[in-house]
Amino acid sequence: MQIIRSFINGKFVSSDNGVIEKRYPATGEVIAHVERATSQMLDEAVSVAAEAQKKWAALTGQDRSRILHKIAIALHEANEELSRLEVQDVGKLYSEAVSGDVPSGAEAFEYFANLCATMTGTSHKWSDAIGYTRRVPLGVCAGIGAWNYPAQIACWKAAPALATGNAFILKPSEETPLVAQRIAEIAKEQGLPDGLFQIMQGDYEIGAAICAHKGIAKVSLTGGVDTGKLIMKQSADTLKKVTLELGGKAPLIIFDDCDFEIAVQTAMD
Repeated sequence: MQIIRSFINGKFVSSDNGVIEKRYPATGEVIAHVERATSQMLDEAVSVAAEAQKKWAALTGQDRSRILHKIAIALHEANEELSRLEVQDVGKLYSEAVSGDVPSGAEAFEYFANLCATMTGTSHKWSDAIGYTRRVPLGVCAGIGAWNYPAQIACWKAAPALATGNAFILKPSEETPLVAQRIAEIAKEQGLPDGLFQIMQGDYEIGAAICAHKGIAKVSLTGGVDTGKLIMKQSADTLKKVTLELGGKAPLIIFDDCDFEIAVQTAMD
């Protein structure tokens, strides 16, 4: 049985906090056991991230850009491998994963690799006074992912955080723990320093610990409305910046006199 572990400081770390069964959605078969991360493991990950982030933020945007471009290229080259992992995670069609979901993650790294080399502040002049802004990293950022687009969500949250000089910790859905691990490995293989992209495996308990942790400056959630309310409450005591991408996707009402094939295609589009 495959064991899925958290990825901390560039290596997979065992936990004695029990396991979650990972099932292949197409058949219901248990294909792996996911080890739940502990709060002590999160403390270690945040500590490591905080140290790595200082050095990462001190690099020029061009230096960060070079590494992120290498990651983007490697993700494109691993498209088939990542797509098969996403199929195991989600149970969706391989054709959908390989043509849209997974490559959109690599494209996010491409986009933000270009952006981080050219980001600037603004300046304003009033009489003999000049006011200016600087863009500075937040520090350690965290992402909590939904089950439906695990590769895309991992990249869409990690790439902008890394591009702007932050460290990033991801908690993927416990239902889809596979593909994010490989993405973190690829980032390490392409020269991303240890501690900048870490994975905490587990369920709502480690998610709540992330929201409550004083060493994390921002949390980004993709999930349902009820979960979003909890995330906002749990993050309030530490005054985290919070980004919530919640549910509610273009519902359709299908009447008896419709062209059913067109309705299906419209829903998929």
